[in-house]
Amino acid sequence: MLDTAACRDMMEYVADGIISNEAMLTEADKMGDADHGAGMALGFSKVKEALAGKEFSDLKVLFSSCGTSIMMNSGGASGAVFGTLFRDGGAALKECTVLDAPAFSAFLDAALAGVMKRGKASPGDKTMVDALFPAAEAARGCTCTNIAEVMQAAADAAEQGSESTKTMTPKAGRMRSLGERALGHTDPGSITMNLILKYMHQFVLQR
Repeated sequence: MLDTAACRDMMEYVADGIISNEAMLTEADKMGDADHGAGMALGFSKVKEALAGKEFSDLKVLFSSCGTSIMMNSGGASGAVFGTLFRDGGAALKECTVLDAPAFSAFLDAALAGVMKRGKASPGDKTMVDALFPAAEAARGCTCTNIAEVMQAAADAAEQGSESTKTMTPKAGRMRSLGERALGHTDPGSITMNLILKYMHQFVLQR
């Protein structure tokens, strides 16, 4: 389990990971506006600024700060949905000061509900939901109480979900206008969603 200080460090680690993948995310968005990498890198750089040296009363305040930084700086639909991911996920953790397996699952469930409402997307629409939905499902169904194992289950499910978007025709999100031209290409947002969970898991393993 992680206290608020450890969660702050985890989100700084996640931010560094996303920033380091800017070029890859830009390449993944070449069928679109090719701005996903830059937008995510900017948003997560602002997350680092918002977290640096700060103490947080609970996990809601911490994750809300992350979400607001992304929403205000990443721009476009991606900024809105990834900001919502952390703001709505964090809302489920009001007065919670420890991120354990049940809290992490609650975070993903609330984040999924918020993102689906905000982006008007469902599983199969070729969006980041295709990574987040199976991740939330895997965390919810995991019987283990070790947060590292739950995070691994979520990250593995997100990776598989992201990979599955290659075979989808977009019905929502940034690639919708491409239609069948998007076949064979992985949705950029789903890659970012997978990376977030991957870096969360990596951080916990290194503790």
